[in-house]
Amino acid sequence: MNLSETSPPFPAPSPRLAVGMIVFEGFELLDVFGPLEMLGLLRERVSITILAEQIGPVRSSAGPVVLAERTLADPGQLDVLLVPGGMGTRREVNNPGFLASLRTVAGATPHVASICTGSALLARAGLLDQRRATTNKRSYQWATSQGLAVNWVSTARWVEDGKFFTSSGVSAGMDMALGLIAKLFDQATADGVARVAEYEWNPEKSRDPFAAINGLAP
Repeated sequence: MNLSETSPPFPAPSPRLAVGMIVFEGFELLDVFGPLEMLGLLRERVSITILAEQIGPVRSSAGPVVLAERTLADPGQLDVLLVPGGMGTRREVNNPGFLASLRTVAGATPHVASICTGSALLARAGLLDQRRATTNKRSYQWATSQGLAVNWVSTARWVEDGKFFTSSGVSAGMDMALGLIAKLFDQATADGVARVAEYEWNPEKSRDPFAAINGLAP
């Protein structure tokens, strides 16, 4: 495939925006690769690193394995930190070492975004206290129980509060990623990425159709 077919024709900044995606055993595939596809289409403007507690292979909940390139203890300088969800979050909310590393890396990163139940990890680490946030609507009760001081928004597709972006479940991460691109670059860049991806972007962040389906909205 010709590169011009997959990359929006936007000039590259110097240096490129550094994005780190955390993975852990049992992460959700689309939580990771949906947002990374959107950001990765800006390959001349964005660099992506996969992070985990240890360098090496990390298995997703669906089976495929990804390779973590750097550790959470040594993530390098990041501009954006992404935190996915998945069944593995049920284990990691009780992993003090992981939560401490997440707290440190997120504290040092200018923009932090979670997908799906990744917000439960941010909440358990105390990073979302007194902030507005959302999460996966099917797992809403469990996820929100991880942060009782969080102002959870049950009907949102994604929420922005200060440097934190949090999205609803799975596919919502792509909508949020485009919203993040619009914030970090501009609306034209986000629209261009959606066109190249042939993705029908839902930019209405305050409304998640799956909230009503899961009994969280009228």
